[in-house]
Amino acid sequence: MTSSNLLFGIGCWRRLFIFLLILYKSNPGFAQVYLLKPDRIFDGEVMHEGWIVRIKGDKIEAVGPASSVSEAGAEIVDLKGTTLLPGLIEGHSHMFLHPYNETPWDDQVLKEARSLRTARATVHAQKTLLAGFTTVRDLGTEGAEYDDVGLKQAINQGVIPGPRMVVVTRALIASGSYGPKGFSPDIEVPQGAEEADGQDALIKAVRRQIGKGADAIKIYADYRWGLMAEARPTFTVDEIKLIVEVAKSSGRGVVAHASTAEGMRRAIVGGCETIEHGDAGTPEIFALMKQHGTALCPTLAAGDAIQQYRGWKKGQDPEPDRIKQKKITFRQALDAGVIICAGGDVGVFSHGDNARELDMMVDYGMKPLDVLRSATSTNADVFHLADRGRVKAGLLADLIAVEGDPTKLITDLHRVKAVMKGGSFYKR
Repeated sequence: MTSSNLLFGIGCWRRLFIFLLILYKSNPGFAQVYLLKPDRIFDGEVMHEGWIVRIKGDKIEAVGPASSVSEAGAEIVDLKGTTLLPGLIEGHSHMFLHPYNETPWDDQVLKEARSLRTARATVHAQKTLLAGFTTVRDLGTEGAEYDDVGLKQAINQGVIPGPRMVVVTRALIASGSYGPKGFSPDIEVPQGAEEADGQDALIKAVRRQIGKGADAIKIYADYRWGLMAEARPTFTVDEIKLIVEVAKSSGRGVVAHASTAEGMRRAIVGGCETIEHGDAGTPEIFALMKQHGTALCPTLAAGDAIQQYRGWKKGQDPEPDRIKQKKITFRQALDAGVIICAGGDVGVFSHGDNARELDMMVDYGMKPLDVLRSATSTNADVFHLADRGRVKAGLLADLIAVEGDPTKLITDLHRVKAVMKGGSFYKR
């Protein structure tokens, strides 16, 4: 055989191999297999040195010591120097908001077109995912109606990159209690959430939001009524119980914004699953939360950001009273054994800087290992997300790798080297 014939034959075989490989991978039954080799794995509960994980398709196929996990047929991904952990779960975000020092909240709600807000939200979604947060619980569009449902669909359909979303659509407020405010009483001003009061109106509003795509219902159990600057409770206990009953009949939980002790109490006894903020909680209120199994999402970073927007020079000026008080109440919640979720109220500060909340949880007294649990397995459990939050065979392959060891230095969570969602790399 001449050399030209030999080369021709090799070329044919190569083309045939490539064709068959493409055909195989285009087959619906084909699943990409990866073997991820970090220095250690945090599985959502504890750290394991020297463990590796095998991914097949969109699921975790096996995890454990290297000797126990097969390498057969897998693409090996060397993640030396990193810690692999479940994709982080953001417990309190607002994809349709951006930092208030850029544009005040009132102006975002009243002056920004929903098309503009949606365009921003697509960028926020990508930044969130690349920061290692593969799931977000987005707690209200703040005047952007049901646009979070469309954003979630665009991500799920692969139109744009972003995290998995748990959405609440418009959220519920008692009439006269929310904002924007400060306008002539002769003018009906569009609100940042849906107003509803009393039995019939509340039942209809809850059902309508669920019908439009809400995965959970959010209420404002207290807020700054009318022209007052101080928060007061809004819904009665009976109204909250009604909201919870209607939501639960559809398999959905209720989330409560509550910063006052009485607003928190009503939300707890009314059956809400999580309390957002909890700024003025007391030892008695936190004991009640512990008794009822109600979780706290403290949103430390939002309060910190707002104080800085108001002129506080962090690290130079004395701490404002609100910061001092928040540290006290957060410690009281920890001492009471309250379940702590991780959620920063992102949107008040920049999307993609979500790990700022986790830094502050450590600064305010939590152990780094407990913070990692909050941002993974605890959030998954509280939000009823049984298919994620842990590195475990059979769960979704939502994983991240960060440089260093965040159980020793929590800020290592900012050093994201790889992001995988559903078995596909978005950062590598």
